Amino acid sequence: MRLVLLGPPGAGKGTQSKLLGGKFKIRQISTGEILRRVVKEKTELGQKAKSFMDQGKLVPDDVVIGIIKEELERPDFLAGFILDGFPRTIQQAEELRKALTQKGQDIDHVIDIKINYDVLLERLAGRRTCSDCGEGYHKIANWPKKEGICDKCGGKLYQRDDDDEETIQKRFEVYEKETEPLKDYYRKYGKLRSVKGVGGFQEIFLSITNLIQQGVLKS
Repeated sequence: MRLVLLGPPGAGKGTQSKLLGGKFKIRQISTGEILRRVVKEKTELGQKAKSFMDQGKLVPDDVVIGIIKEELERPDFLAGFILDGFPRTIQQAEELRKALTQKGQDIDHVIDIKINYDVLLERLAGRRTCSDCGEGYHKIANWPKKEGICDKCGGKLYQRDDDDEETIQKRFEVYEKETEPLKDYYRKYGKLRSVKGVGGFQEIFLSITNLIQQGVLKS
């Protein structure tokens, strides 16, 4: 199974990716984690990505697409995958479709996690991230066993600078503007399924799995 998760920053895509991966026995492809890894490994594309990241700029489509294509060739993704944070644009979606078509594959479901701004703000204010491995935590969903310390690697947790209210609002508005065309793109191919991103993470997880298992189109 090949899934794409859509949703604004803080919608819970990372949490749902891990839960879905466990249920359907497929691997998560997180753009953020991959970028950090290829930069650390100093691959050719990783070095290109780093040059933009060091300047505080978005990594351009061609570099991100190249990195994702390389990732899709890994043996552990042959059985399927969950894409979290990619694609973000129509160009990325088209390139992904071409790459999969060449392998005789396609995206099975695109899950759009819908959430309003007020709920999003509450979630992001309680979010913390590990400075070493990038593992995410939240005061409501999954707080670490030891305050300020990552359960996974022991690194220190921090609150992102862009998790303040003004920045969150801007990011939400940009996401809504940029992602609407992407939703229309996948709706056209009959892939888009929508689920409300409110309630507990297990409740949302059940809603997503029900959509997938029943094959109900909700767009």
